[in-house]
Amino acid sequence: MSPLLLLLLGLLSLLLGLLRRRKRRGGEPPLINGWIPYIGKALEFGRDAHGFLEDHKRRHGDIFTVQMAGKYMTFIMDPLLFPNIIKHGRQLDFHEFSNKVAPPTFGYPPTNSRKFPRLQEQIGRSFQLLQGENLTPLTESMMGNLMLLFRQDHLREGAGPEGGWRSSSMYEFCISVMFEATLLTMYGRPVSAQRHSGMGVLREDFVRFDSMFPLLMAQIPISLLRQTKAIREKLINYFLPHRMSCWSHTSQFIQRRSEVFEQYDALRDVDKAAHHFAILWASVGNTIPACFWSMYYLVSHPEALEKVRQEIHEALRLSGVEFSTDKDVALSREQLDKLLYLESAINESLRLSSASMNIRVVQEDFSLRLNAERSVKVRKGDFIALYPQSMHMDPEIYENPQTFQLDRYIQDGKEKTDFYKDGQRLKYYLMPFGSGSSMCPGRYFAINEIKQFLCLMLLYFDLQLEAGQKRATLDSSRAGMGILLPAEEVRFCYRLRTD
Repeated sequence: MSPLLLLLLGLLSLLLGLLRRRKRRGGEPPLINGWIPYIGKALEFGRDAHGFLEDHKRRHGDIFTVQMAGKYMTFIMDPLLFPNIIKHGRQLDFHEFSNKVAPPTFGYPPTNSRKFPRLQEQIGRSFQLLQGENLTPLTESMMGNLMLLFRQDHLREGAGPEGGWRSSSMYEFCISVMFEATLLTMYGRPVSAQRHSGMGVLREDFVRFDSMFPLLMAQIPISLLRQTKAIREKLINYFLPHRMSCWSHTSQFIQRRSEVFEQYDALRDVDKAAHHFAILWASVGNTIPACFWSMYYLVSHPEALEKVRQEIHEALRLSGVEFSTDKDVALSREQLDKLLYLESAINESLRLSSASMNIRVVQEDFSLRLNAERSVKVRKGDFIALYPQSMHMDPEIYENPQTFQLDRYIQDGKEKTDFYKDGQRLKYYLMPFGSGSSMCPGRYFAINEIKQFLCLMLLYFDLQLEAGQKRATLDSSRAGMGILLPAEEVRFCYRLRTD
Protein backbone atom coordinates (compact mmCIF):
# COMPACT_ATOMS: atom_id res chain seq x y z
CA MET A 1 0.00 0.00 0.00
CA SER A 2 1.44 3.36 -1.04
CA PRO A 3 2.32 6.03 1.54
CA LEU A 4 -0.20 8.39 -0.10
CA LEU A 5 -3.01 5.86 0.29
CA LEU A 6 -2.05 5.27 3.91
CA LEU A 7 -2.15 9.01 4.54
CA LEU A 8 -5.58 9.31 2.91
CA LEU A 9 -6.92 6.41 4.97
CA GLY A 10 -5.54 8.01 8.10
CA LEU A 11 -7.17 11.34 7.30
CA LEU A 12 -10.45 9.58 6.53
CA SER A 13 -10.29 7.74 9.87
CA LEU A 14 -9.64 11.03 11.68
CA LEU A 15 -12.55 12.70 9.88
CA LEU A 16 -14.93 9.84 10.72
CA GLY A 17 -13.80 9.97 14.32
CA LEU A 18 -14.50 13.69 14.52
CA LEU A 19 -17.92 13.28 12.90
CA ARG A 20 -18.83 10.54 15.38
CA ARG A 21 -17.73 12.53 18.38
CA ARG A 22 -20.11 12.47 21.27
CA LYS A 23 -22.38 15.49 21.67
CA ARG A 24 -23.39 16.96 24.99
CA ARG A 25 -27.04 16.47 25.92
CA GLY A 26 -29.20 18.70 28.06
CA GLY A 27 -28.49 18.39 31.76
CA GLU A 28 -25.08 16.76 31.23
CA PRO A 29 -21.79 18.24 32.47
CA PRO A 30 -19.54 20.19 30.07
CA LEU A 31 -17.96 17.77 27.57
CA ILE A 32 -14.27 17.85 26.56
CA ASN A 33 -13.58 15.57 23.58
CA GLY A 34 -10.11 16.37 22.30
CA TRP A 35 -9.04 16.25 18.64
CA ILE A 36 -7.66 12.73 18.42
CA PRO A 37 -10.37 10.05 18.06
CA TYR A 38 -10.41 7.44 20.83
CA ILE A 39 -7.34 8.91 22.58
CA GLY A 40 -9.08 12.20 23.36
CA LYS A 41 -7.29 14.00 26.19
CA ALA A 42 -5.41 10.96 27.55
CA LEU A 43 -1.97 12.26 26.58
CA GLU A 44 -2.50 15.64 28.21
CA PHE A 45 -3.84 13.97 31.35
CA GLY A 46 -0.84 11.63 31.44
CA ARG A 47 1.66 14.48 31.27
CA ASP A 48 0.25 16.36 34.27
CA ALA A 49 -3.04 15.02 35.64
CA HIS A 50 -3.33 17.52 38.48
CA GLY A 51 -2.55 20.52 36.27
CA PHE A 52 -4.88 19.26 33.54
CA LEU A 53 -7.83 18.86 35.91
CA GLU A 54 -7.25 22.16 37.69
CA ASP A 55 -7.11 23.97 34.32
CA HIS A 56 -10.44 22.47 33.21
CA LYS A 57 -11.97 23.18 36.62
CA ARG A 58 -11.17 26.87 36.11
CA ARG A 59 -12.72 26.74 32.64
CA HIS A 60 -15.76 24.53 33.18
CA GLY A 61 -16.50 24.42 36.89
CA ASP A 62 -16.21 21.56 39.36
CA ILE A 63 -17.94 18.90 37.21
CA PHE A 64 -16.98 18.03 33.62
CA THR A 65 -16.69 15.01 31.34
CA VAL A 66 -13.46 14.16 29.50
CA GLN A 67 -12.90 11.66 26.70
CA MET A 68 -9.77 9.60 27.43
CA ALA A 69 -8.63 6.38 25.78
CA GLY A 70 -12.07 5.45 24.52
CA LYS A 71 -13.78 6.20 27.84
CA TYR A 72 -15.83 9.15 29.02
CA MET A 73 -14.89 10.16 32.55
CA THR A 74 -16.94 12.63 34.56
CA PHE A 75 -14.72 14.26 37.19
CA ILE A 76 -16.25 15.52 40.43
CA MET A 77 -13.82 18.15 41.68
CA ASP A 78 -15.67 19.51 44.73
CA PRO A 79 -14.82 17.39 47.82
CA LEU A 80 -18.09 18.50 49.45
CA LEU A 81 -19.85 16.37 46.83
CA PHE A 82 -17.74 13.26 47.42
CA PRO A 83 -20.05 11.67 50.07
CA ASN A 84 -23.02 11.55 47.71
CA ILE A 85 -20.90 9.83 45.05
CA ILE A 86 -19.31 7.36 47.45
CA LYS A 87 -22.59 6.24 49.02
CA HIS A 88 -24.20 5.39 45.66
CA GLY A 89 -24.38 1.60 45.29
CA ARG A 90 -26.63 0.15 42.63
CA GLN A 91 -26.18 2.84 39.97
CA LEU A 92 -22.45 3.44 40.47
CA ASP A 93 -20.33 0.31 40.69
CA PHE A 94 -16.61 -0.12 41.41
CA HIS A 95 -16.35 -3.87 40.81
CA GLU A 96 -17.15 -3.63 37.11
CA PHE A 97 -13.99 -1.58 36.61
CA SER A 98 -11.74 -3.75 38.79
CA ASN A 99 -13.11 -6.97 37.27
CA LYS A 100 -12.24 -5.68 33.83
CA VAL A 101 -8.68 -4.47 34.41
CA ALA A 102 -7.24 -6.67 37.21
CA PRO A 103 -7.54 -10.15 35.58
CA PRO A 104 -5.64 -9.31 32.37
CA THR A 105 -3.10 -7.26 34.34
CA PHE A 106 -2.18 -10.07 36.73
CA GLY A 107 -3.03 -13.06 34.57
CA TYR A 108 -5.92 -14.77 36.34
CA PRO A 109 -9.46 -15.48 35.06
CA PRO A 110 -12.27 -13.11 36.12
CA THR A 111 -13.52 -13.97 39.60
CA ASN A 112 -17.10 -13.06 38.68
CA SER A 113 -17.24 -15.81 36.04
CA ARG A 114 -19.98 -18.44 36.34
CA LYS A 115 -17.19 -21.01 36.47
CA PHE A 116 -16.35 -19.76 39.98
CA PRO A 117 -19.59 -19.30 41.93
CA ARG A 118 -19.15 -17.11 45.03
CA LEU A 119 -15.38 -16.87 44.54
CA GLN A 120 -15.43 -13.07 44.47
CA GLU A 121 -17.52 -13.05 47.66
CA GLN A 122 -15.13 -15.40 49.48
CA ILE A 123 -12.10 -13.42 48.35
CA GLY A 124 -13.74 -10.27 49.67
CA ARG A 125 -14.36 -11.86 53.07
CA SER A 126 -10.72 -12.95 53.32
CA PHE A 127 -9.67 -9.29 53.63
CA GLN A 128 -11.17 -9.23 57.12
CA LEU A 129 -7.98 -11.04 58.15
CA LEU A 130 -6.09 -7.78 57.53
CA GLN A 131 -8.17 -5.79 60.00
CA GLY A 132 -9.32 -5.67 63.62
CA GLU A 133 -7.74 -8.16 66.00
CA ASN A 134 -6.29 -10.05 63.05
CA LEU A 135 -3.95 -7.11 62.55
CA THR A 136 -2.03 -7.93 65.75
CA PRO A 137 -0.29 -11.15 64.61
CA LEU A 138 0.46 -9.57 61.22
CA THR A 139 2.03 -6.55 62.91
CA GLU A 140 4.11 -8.76 65.22
CA SER A 141 5.29 -10.88 62.28
CA MET A 142 6.24 -7.80 60.26
CA MET A 143 8.19 -6.41 63.20
CA GLY A 144 10.17 -9.62 63.53
CA ASN A 145 10.91 -9.80 59.81
CA LEU A 146 12.00 -6.18 59.62
CA MET A 147 14.28 -6.72 62.61
CA LEU A 148 15.72 -9.83 60.96
CA LEU A 149 16.58 -7.94 57.77
CA PHE A 150 17.97 -4.93 59.62
CA ARG A 151 20.11 -7.12 61.87
CA GLN A 152 21.51 -9.28 59.05
CA ASP A 153 21.93 -6.62 56.35
CA HIS A 154 22.51 -3.32 58.13
CA LEU A 155 23.35 -3.80 61.81
CA ARG A 156 25.76 -6.72 61.85
CA GLU A 157 29.52 -6.25 62.12
CA GLY A 158 31.09 -5.57 58.75
CA ALA A 159 27.90 -4.15 57.24
CA GLY A 160 29.68 -0.85 56.68
CA PRO A 161 32.66 1.30 57.71
CA GLU A 162 33.08 1.02 61.46
CA GLY A 163 31.44 4.04 63.03
CA GLY A 164 31.24 5.71 59.62
CA TRP A 165 28.60 6.84 57.21
CA ARG A 166 27.18 4.58 54.52
CA SER A 167 25.55 5.89 51.37
CA SER A 168 22.59 4.49 49.45
CA SER A 169 19.78 5.31 47.08
CA MET A 170 16.86 6.00 49.39
CA TYR A 171 14.29 4.31 47.15
CA GLU A 172 16.50 1.24 46.64
CA PHE A 173 16.98 0.97 50.39
CA CYS A 174 13.22 1.13 50.98
CA ILE A 175 12.39 -1.45 48.33
CA SER A 176 15.13 -3.87 49.40
CA VAL A 177 13.80 -3.92 52.97
CA MET A 178 10.05 -3.59 52.48
CA PHE A 179 9.71 -5.98 49.54
CA GLU A 180 11.36 -8.88 51.36
CA ALA A 181 9.87 -8.14 54.80
CA THR A 182 6.36 -8.00 53.34
CA LEU A 183 6.90 -11.20 51.35
CA LEU A 184 8.07 -13.01 54.49
CA THR A 185 5.17 -11.65 56.54
CA MET A 186 2.47 -12.51 54.03
CA TYR A 187 3.71 -15.73 52.44
CA GLY A 188 6.14 -17.13 54.99
CA ARG A 189 9.62 -18.57 54.57
CA PRO A 190 11.28 -21.82 53.55
CA VAL A 191 11.03 -24.46 56.29
CA SER A 192 14.79 -24.80 56.54
CA ALA A 193 15.82 -21.14 56.20
CA GLN A 194 14.98 -17.71 57.59
CA ARG A 195 14.90 -16.06 54.16
CA HIS A 196 14.09 -16.96 50.56
CA SER A 197 16.92 -17.42 48.09
CA GLY A 198 17.04 -15.43 44.85
CA MET A 199 15.34 -12.42 46.43
CA GLY A 200 17.37 -9.92 44.39
CA VAL A 201 16.25 -11.41 41.08
CA LEU A 202 12.62 -11.63 42.23
CA ARG A 203 12.70 -8.00 43.32
CA GLU A 204 14.23 -6.86 40.01
CA ASP A 205 11.56 -8.74 38.05
CA PHE A 206 8.89 -7.14 40.21
CA VAL A 207 10.30 -3.66 39.50
CA ARG A 208 10.35 -4.36 35.77
CA PHE A 209 6.74 -5.55 35.83
CA ASP A 210 5.72 -2.60 37.99
CA SER A 211 7.25 -0.14 35.51
CA MET A 212 4.74 -1.40 32.92
CA PHE A 213 1.80 -1.34 35.32
CA PRO A 214 0.34 1.98 34.05
CA LEU A 215 0.18 0.58 30.51
CA LEU A 216 -1.42 -2.65 31.71
CA MET A 217 -4.04 -0.70 33.64
CA ALA A 218 -4.71 1.25 30.45
CA GLN A 219 -5.55 -2.16 28.95
CA ILE A 220 -2.61 -2.31 26.55
CA PRO A 221 -2.27 -6.03 25.69
CA ILE A 222 0.64 -7.51 27.62
CA SER A 223 1.88 -9.20 24.43
CA LEU A 224 2.75 -5.73 23.07
CA LEU A 225 4.88 -4.80 26.09
CA ARG A 226 8.19 -6.39 25.15
CA GLN A 227 9.29 -8.91 27.81
CA THR A 228 6.61 -8.07 30.34
CA LYS A 229 4.59 -11.25 29.74
CA ALA A 230 7.65 -13.46 30.36
CA ILE A 231 8.51 -11.46 33.49
CA ARG A 232 4.97 -11.84 34.80
CA GLU A 233 5.10 -15.60 34.21
CA LYS A 234 8.29 -15.82 36.28
CA LEU A 235 6.67 -13.85 39.11
CA ILE A 236 3.52 -15.97 39.00
CA ASN A 237 5.50 -19.23 39.00
CA TYR A 238 7.12 -18.19 42.28
CA PHE A 239 3.75 -18.71 43.98
CA LEU A 240 2.71 -22.04 42.47
CA PRO A 241 0.98 -24.22 45.10
CA HIS A 242 3.70 -26.90 45.17
CA ARG A 243 6.24 -24.21 46.07
CA MET A 244 4.11 -22.46 48.66
CA SER A 245 3.33 -25.78 50.34
CA CYS A 246 6.99 -25.92 51.39
CA TRP A 247 6.84 -22.57 53.22
CA SER A 248 6.15 -22.07 56.92
CA HIS A 249 4.88 -19.10 58.98
CA THR A 250 2.42 -18.15 56.22
CA SER A 251 -0.07 -15.48 57.31
CA GLN A 252 -3.66 -16.42 58.11
CA PHE A 253 -4.73 -14.15 55.25
CA ILE A 254 -2.78 -16.06 52.60
CA GLN A 255 -3.67 -19.43 54.15
CA ARG A 256 -7.35 -18.56 53.92
CA ARG A 257 -7.06 -17.47 50.29
CA SER A 258 -5.25 -20.71 49.43
CA GLU A 259 -8.03 -22.70 51.09
CA VAL A 260 -10.62 -20.80 49.04
CA PHE A 261 -8.78 -21.45 45.77
CA GLU A 262 -8.61 -25.18 46.52
CA GLN A 263 -12.42 -25.29 46.51
CA TYR A 264 -12.51 -24.57 42.76
CA ASP A 265 -11.40 -27.37 40.45
CA ALA A 266 -11.71 -24.98 37.50
CA LEU A 267 -8.89 -22.85 38.91
CA ARG A 268 -5.57 -24.08 37.56
CA ASP A 269 -2.46 -23.95 39.71
CA VAL A 270 -1.15 -21.07 37.61
CA ASP A 271 -4.42 -19.17 38.22
CA LYS A 272 -4.04 -19.61 41.99
CA ALA A 273 -0.44 -18.43 41.75
CA ALA A 274 -1.52 -15.37 39.74
CA HIS A 275 -3.94 -14.41 42.51
CA HIS A 276 -1.11 -14.63 45.05
CA PHE A 277 1.12 -12.52 42.82
CA ALA A 278 -1.63 -9.89 42.60
CA ILE A 279 -1.72 -9.70 46.40
CA LEU A 280 2.05 -9.23 46.47
CA TRP A 281 1.69 -6.26 44.15
CA ALA A 282 -1.19 -4.87 46.22
CA SER A 283 0.91 -5.27 49.38
CA VAL A 284 4.00 -3.40 48.19
CA GLY A 285 3.14 -1.47 45.01
CA ASN A 286 2.07 1.61 46.98
CA THR A 287 3.58 0.88 50.40
CA ILE A 288 7.16 1.09 49.13
CA PRO A 289 6.84 4.59 47.60
CA ALA A 290 4.86 5.63 50.69
CA CYS A 291 7.83 4.50 52.83
CA PHE A 292 10.17 6.47 50.59
CA TRP A 293 8.23 9.73 50.82
CA SER A 294 7.68 9.44 54.56
CA MET A 295 11.37 8.83 55.09
CA TYR A 296 12.36 11.55 52.62
CA TYR A 297 10.27 14.27 54.23
CA LEU A 298 11.50 13.39 57.72
CA VAL A 299 15.15 13.30 56.69
CA SER A 300 14.62 16.57 54.77
CA HIS A 301 13.29 18.21 57.94
CA PRO A 302 15.75 17.40 60.77
CA GLU A 303 13.65 19.08 63.46
CA ALA A 304 10.63 16.99 62.51
CA LEU A 305 12.78 13.86 62.44
CA GLU A 306 14.11 14.55 65.93
CA LYS A 307 10.59 15.21 67.23
CA VAL A 308 9.41 11.84 65.93
CA ARG A 309 12.52 10.07 67.20
CA GLN A 310 11.93 11.40 70.71
CA GLU A 311 8.29 10.32 70.52
CA ILE A 312 9.39 6.75 69.69
CA HIS A 313 11.91 6.69 72.54
CA GLU A 314 9.23 8.00 74.92
CA ALA A 315 6.82 5.23 73.87
CA LEU A 316 9.50 2.64 74.61
CA ARG A 317 10.38 4.25 77.95
CA LEU A 318 6.75 4.24 79.06
CA SER A 319 6.66 0.52 78.32
CA GLY A 320 9.74 -0.04 80.49
CA VAL A 321 12.06 -0.72 77.53
CA GLU A 322 15.60 0.60 77.67
CA PHE A 323 16.64 0.85 74.03
CA SER A 324 20.14 -0.01 72.86
CA THR A 325 21.38 -0.39 69.28
CA ASP A 326 22.95 -3.75 70.12
CA LYS A 327 19.54 -5.17 71.07
CA ASP A 328 16.50 -6.01 68.96
CA VAL A 329 13.39 -3.94 69.53
CA ALA A 330 9.73 -4.79 69.12
CA LEU A 331 7.01 -2.15 68.97
CA SER A 332 3.52 -3.51 69.61
CA ARG A 333 0.43 -2.50 67.72
CA GLU A 334 -0.72 -0.53 70.78
CA GLN A 335 2.58 1.38 70.91
CA LEU A 336 2.40 2.17 67.20
CA ASP A 337 -1.13 3.52 67.64
CA LYS A 338 0.13 6.07 70.18
CA LEU A 339 2.79 7.59 67.89
CA LEU A 340 0.80 10.71 67.03
CA TYR A 341 3.58 12.70 65.36
CA LEU A 342 4.80 9.74 63.36
CA GLU A 343 1.29 9.10 62.05
CA SER A 344 0.87 12.77 61.20
CA ALA A 345 4.19 12.69 59.31
CA ILE A 346 3.05 9.66 57.32
CA ASN A 347 -0.35 11.19 56.55
CA GLU A 348 1.30 14.43 55.47
CA SER A 349 3.67 12.49 53.20
CA LEU A 350 0.72 10.60 51.71
CA ARG A 351 -1.10 13.88 51.13
CA LEU A 352 1.88 15.24 49.21
CA SER A 353 2.58 12.10 47.14
CA SER A 354 -0.71 10.30 46.50
CA ALA A 355 -2.53 10.62 43.18
CA SER A 356 -5.14 7.90 43.30
CA MET A 357 -8.32 8.05 41.25
CA ASN A 358 -11.56 6.71 42.71
CA ILE A 359 -13.65 5.26 39.87
CA ARG A 360 -17.26 4.12 39.66
CA VAL A 361 -18.93 2.79 36.50
CA VAL A 362 -22.40 4.13 35.67
CA GLN A 363 -24.82 1.20 35.46
CA GLU A 364 -27.71 3.00 33.70
CA ASP A 365 -28.65 6.39 32.28
CA PHE A 366 -29.85 8.44 35.25
CA SER A 367 -29.74 11.81 36.98
CA LEU A 368 -26.97 11.78 39.58
CA ARG A 369 -27.97 13.72 42.68
CA LEU A 370 -24.97 15.74 43.90
CA ASN A 371 -26.62 17.62 46.75
CA ALA A 372 -30.02 18.98 47.70
CA GLU A 373 -29.99 21.57 44.93
CA ARG A 374 -28.01 19.99 42.16
CA SER A 375 -27.92 16.95 39.88
CA VAL A 376 -26.37 16.03 36.51
CA LYS A 377 -27.33 13.47 33.91
CA VAL A 378 -24.85 10.64 33.30
CA ARG A 379 -24.78 7.82 30.76
CA LYS A 380 -24.49 4.08 31.18
CA GLY A 381 -20.91 2.87 30.80
CA ASP A 382 -19.32 6.20 31.67
CA PHE A 383 -16.88 6.54 34.55
CA ILE A 384 -17.45 8.80 37.54
CA ALA A 385 -14.07 9.82 38.91
CA LEU A 386 -12.91 11.47 42.11
CA TYR A 387 -9.33 12.77 42.02
CA PRO A 388 -8.33 13.50 45.65
CA GLN A 389 -4.94 15.02 44.78
CA SER A 390 -6.77 18.21 43.81
CA MET A 391 -8.31 18.29 47.28
CA HIS A 392 -4.97 17.50 48.94
CA MET A 393 -3.41 20.50 47.15
CA ASP A 394 -6.28 22.94 47.78
CA PRO A 395 -4.93 25.96 49.71
CA GLU A 396 -8.40 26.63 51.15
CA ILE A 397 -8.30 23.22 52.87
CA TYR A 398 -4.56 23.00 53.53
CA GLU A 399 -2.58 26.17 54.13
CA ASN A 400 0.66 26.15 52.11
CA PRO A 401 -0.30 22.82 50.53
CA GLN A 402 3.05 22.26 48.82
CA THR A 403 4.89 22.40 52.14
CA PHE A 404 5.52 19.46 54.49
CA GLN A 405 4.10 20.27 57.93
CA LEU A 406 4.76 17.67 60.62
CA ASP A 407 1.82 18.55 62.87
CA ARG A 408 -0.77 19.20 60.15
CA TYR A 409 -2.92 16.33 61.43
CA ILE A 410 -2.54 17.12 65.15
CA GLN A 411 -4.74 19.42 67.23
CA ASP A 412 -4.74 19.79 71.01
CA GLY A 413 -2.67 16.64 71.46
CA LYS A 414 -5.02 14.51 69.35
CA GLU A 415 -5.49 13.58 65.73
CA LYS A 416 -6.96 16.49 63.79
CA THR A 417 -9.99 15.60 61.70
CA ASP A 418 -11.58 19.03 61.16
CA PHE A 419 -10.86 20.42 57.70
CA TYR A 420 -13.12 22.83 55.85
CA LYS A 421 -14.10 23.90 52.34
CA ASP A 422 -16.41 26.89 51.73
CA GLY A 423 -17.00 27.02 55.47
CA GLN A 424 -18.30 23.43 55.57
CA ARG A 425 -16.59 20.57 57.38
CA LEU A 426 -15.29 17.88 55.02
CA LYS A 427 -16.22 14.27 55.61
CA TYR A 428 -13.36 13.21 53.34
CA TYR A 429 -10.17 15.27 53.59
CA LEU A 430 -7.38 12.69 53.11
CA MET A 431 -7.93 9.90 50.59
CA PRO A 432 -4.72 8.02 49.71
CA PHE A 433 -6.46 4.63 50.08
CA GLY A 434 -9.59 5.15 47.98
CA SER A 435 -13.12 5.39 49.33
CA GLY A 436 -16.23 3.36 50.04
CA SER A 437 -16.26 -0.09 48.45
CA SER A 438 -12.97 0.61 46.68
CA MET A 439 -11.07 1.56 49.85
CA CYS A 440 -7.89 -0.49 50.26
CA PRO A 441 -8.69 -3.31 52.74
CA GLY A 442 -5.03 -3.52 53.78
CA ARG A 443 -4.66 0.16 54.69
CA TYR A 444 -4.26 -0.45 58.44
CA PHE A 445 -1.50 -2.98 57.91
CA ALA A 446 0.17 -0.65 55.40
CA ILE A 447 0.26 2.25 57.86
CA ASN A 448 1.59 -0.04 60.60
CA GLU A 449 4.43 -1.42 58.48
CA ILE A 450 5.43 2.09 57.36
CA LYS A 451 5.52 3.09 61.03
CA GLN A 452 7.62 0.03 61.91
CA PHE A 453 10.11 0.70 59.14
CA LEU A 454 10.52 4.35 60.12
CA CYS A 455 10.82 3.48 63.81
CA LEU A 456 13.74 1.17 63.11
CA MET A 457 15.43 3.71 60.82
CA LEU A 458 15.16 6.48 63.40
CA LEU A 459 16.08 4.33 66.40
CA TYR A 460 19.16 2.68 64.94
CA PHE A 461 20.57 5.26 62.52
CA ASP A 462 21.61 8.86 62.14
CA LEU A 463 20.21 9.96 58.79
CA GLN A 464 20.92 12.78 56.38
CA LEU A 465 20.59 13.55 52.69
CA GLU A 466 23.69 13.67 50.56
CA ALA A 467 24.68 17.27 49.89
CA GLY A 468 24.08 19.03 46.58
CA GLN A 469 20.81 17.34 45.58
CA LYS A 470 17.75 19.09 44.24
CA ARG A 471 14.43 18.72 46.01
CA ALA A 472 12.75 15.43 45.08
CA THR A 473 9.84 15.69 42.64
CA LEU A 474 6.96 13.39 41.72
CA ASP A 475 6.90 11.16 38.64
CA SER A 476 3.42 11.83 37.28
CA SER A 477 3.41 8.84 34.89
CA ARG A 478 1.45 6.81 37.48
CA ALA A 479 -1.18 9.48 38.12
CA GLY A 480 -4.48 7.90 39.05
CA MET A 481 -2.96 4.69 40.45
CA GLY A 482 -1.84 5.53 43.96
CA ILE A 483 1.39 6.82 45.48
CA LEU A 484 3.66 8.43 42.90
CA LEU A 485 7.30 7.42 42.60
CA PRO A 486 10.17 9.93 42.81
CA ALA A 487 11.14 11.37 39.43
CA GLU A 488 14.84 11.15 40.20
CA GLU A 489 17.21 9.26 42.47
CA VAL A 490 17.61 10.56 46.00
CA ARG A 491 20.71 9.52 47.90
CA PHE A 492 21.09 9.54 51.67
CA CYS A 493 23.71 8.70 54.28
CA TYR A 494 23.18 6.64 57.42
CA ARG A 495 25.33 5.44 60.31
CA LEU A 496 24.69 3.47 63.46
CA ARG A 497 23.69 5.72 66.37
CA THR A 498 25.82 5.66 69.48
CA ASP A 499 23.18 6.66 72.05
